[in-house]
Amino acid sequence: MSNLKRDRFMKIAENRTNTIINTLRLLGNCSNKNNYEYTEEQVKQIFNAIDAELKITKMKFEKKELKFKLKG
Repeated sequence: MSNLKRDRFMKIAENRTNTIINTLRLLGNCSNKNNYEYTEEQVKQIFNAIDAELKITKMKFEKKELKFKLKG
């Protein structure tokens, strides 16, 4: 991989990761029952959606290219 692609990846990935972390912290602020009212079902829905998207994103990084080869 060229240094340009590596540097671009590192810059963008770092920024996007920090954005996600900060957004999750903001979501955590919603847990304050003095300011918000919510049900356990709503919390489950939120984290199910986050877990599903995280799983999809992980799979994109772990994806291995499959190659077909005839035997014989």
